Amino acid sequence: MDLPILLITISLPVMLILSVPIGVAIGLSVALAVMAADLPVQFLMQKMFFSLDAFPLLAVPFFIMAGEIMQKGSMAESLLKVSRCLIGHITGGLAHVSVLTCMFYGALSGSGPATVAAVGGIMIPSMEKEGFSKSFSTATNVSAGCLGVMIPPSVPLIIYGTTANVSVGDLFIAGIVPGIFIGIVLMITCYFLSRHHGFNTKSERATFKETMQALSEAKYALLVPIIVLGGIYGGITTPTEAGAIAVTYAFIVEGLVLKKLTAHKLWQILRGTTLTNATIFLVVATASALGQILLIYNVPDALVKALSGVASNPALLLFIIIIMLLILGTFMDALANILILTPLLQPLVVGAGIDMTHFGIIMIATVSLGFLTPPVGVNLFVGCGISGISIERLSYAVLPFIFTMLLAILVLAYVPAIVLCLL
Repeated sequence: MDLPILLITISLPVMLILSVPIGVAIGLSVALAVMAADLPVQFLMQKMFFSLDAFPLLAVPFFIMAGEIMQKGSMAESLLKVSRCLIGHITGGLAHVSVLTCMFYGALSGSGPATVAAVGGIMIPSMEKEGFSKSFSTATNVSAGCLGVMIPPSVPLIIYGTTANVSVGDLFIAGIVPGIFIGIVLMITCYFLSRHHGFNTKSERATFKETMQALSEAKYALLVPIIVLGGIYGGITTPTEAGAIAVTYAFIVEGLVLKKLTAHKLWQILRGTTLTNATIFLVVATASALGQILLIYNVPDALVKALSGVASNPALLLFIIIIMLLILGTFMDALANILILTPLLQPLVVGAGIDMTHFGIIMIATVSLGFLTPPVGVNLFVGCGISGISIERLSYAVLPFIFTMLLAILVLAYVPAIVLCLL
């Protein structure tokens, strides 16, 4: 093995184990490789700069800001009321409400941790008051938070589309049915776990009038996915333009119509958007430089040769990739996995005759499970911060959800019609 690749192989896992931020860890590993390879420092700087010079990436800050505005405003609460009216009467009521609200909110924020913070901050205390255990309440919400990156608009889908040169619009449309499917699987899991643990808590069935009133209050929030996805699917806007429209719409609704935005909240929105974007783009830039190093030393070719025995069998190849992504997701950030592995796996996937849009949905769904697995499980840490339980206790409580979500991903992998039915 060449020295630069050996240094990356050793230094990157070590820094991740030491909890070095993923963008910094990748950047330092690439810097070590550049010095060992005696490459000019300008190589690293130029690759990091030009990796961000992509028009589709402009959609990322727009959708993040739109999500921040809606999180600080009133849209999450209005979606919660709609969910409660629709399914609160089913056994395990508030658990289903949490999942459905996360599905709605995922179509607004595009972020897993943001979905957990917005919905879980309301639902976890409410579920505890109605008799659900703290561990089950938190596990339900952190698991449902993964829907934030599966249901479009989704930041990881934008990153994948840019990296694999796949239409972001097609990815958004393809992600709708799988996101709903996994949401339904999570609700089924909640139903049986509620029955098993005796959490038979359920609300009275909402009247038609109450349901209509809740829908009326949530009309502005429910219009967001229609505006965004309708514009993209109808060929009226690009994903980037749709993101800009989403920000404008959110500002007008929350600030001028509902009047929920104060000067302090506006500062929080700008600060949160800036910090999140800085984190994401640091990972994008450093991971792109890492990918270039791997390309220089023919790592993609080596990977293709190593897996050449299974490359002709699409079913076996997909299974191996899903297991690999599941393992890597335990210690690598979802965006880093997408940015580093997509260029490596693309020749194998294309060679096996697998549609790259289908593969993208499977990849995003699988790496989203990394939000639920320590030590990098961001959703777990957000959930622990809300409920106050230990990371060990929560990690055990989410195991049933991880198992059923993995089964759902395997169904999506081997029944591509579910993913591609709207294209």
